[in-house]
Amino acid sequence: MNMSDPIADMLTRIRNANAAKFDTVCIPSSKMKKSIAEILLNEGYIEKYEMVKSSVNEHFEDIKIYLKYFDGKRKKAITGIEKVSKPGLRAYSSKEDMPQVLNGLGIAIVSTNLGVMTDKECRNKNVGGEVLARVW
Repeated sequence: MNMSDPIADMLTRIRNANAAKFDTVCIPSSKMKKSIAEILLNEGYIEKYEMVKSSVNEHFEDIKIYLKYFDGKRKKAITGIEKVSKPGLRAYSSKEDMPQVLNGLGIAIVSTNLGVMTDKECRNKNVGGEVLARVW
């Protein structure tokens, strides 16, 4: 099946696994998805991630994300995750208009010419870019 928005697919898989309180979720890998997983790890939204062989085709790799919960399995680390920029309507932001998620309690994931980074890093480095997702 040809996917038109693989980033939205990744975020939906994480959202669904989090709602079902699964421990892990496997996602087909790409450089962009690995960068997003790295940001989620650095910001404390997931426990860890690792690259594993794909169960569908042994020549490809999947990203196995270990979801994070507090108080056993009662409280989710990711309360909400949503795609901002869509294939039909891209959302770009300049360094001055960089969005804040819940007044700084969440993060916006932004694709810039310096790589994928959070909204806070964009403000510090004075760069703008395409706002991919919001996580809180």
